[in-house]
Amino acid sequence: MATFSDMIKSSTPVLVDFFATWCGPCKMMSPILEEVKGKIGDQVTIIKVDVDKNPAAASAYNVMGVPTLILFQNGEIKWRQSGVVPAMQLEGVLKSHIK
Repeated sequence: MATFSDMIKSSTPVLVDFFATWCGPCKMMSPILEEVKGKIGDQVTIIKVDVDKNPAAASAYNVMGVPTLILFQNGEIKWRQSGVVPAMQLEGVLKSHIK
């Protein structure tokens, strides 16, 4: 299985959802991510990172609050936002990074 650092170096945009199981807004993001994934398909990879199980990853990217979404492409951060992101806004951001 590819490591996190390998995955975010992909030329395909990788959206990382930093979340916590106890976080209410994080639960609201799950169906939004599923909806966006349904529309965009394999043009974007979406991975979820539990900050409680992966504190090093969260601290490496200065994730202070959850949910925090970070879009990586070729190992670079292209976009990030904390809090719940509406599906239409998220879809627009992702589409702007698809080649």
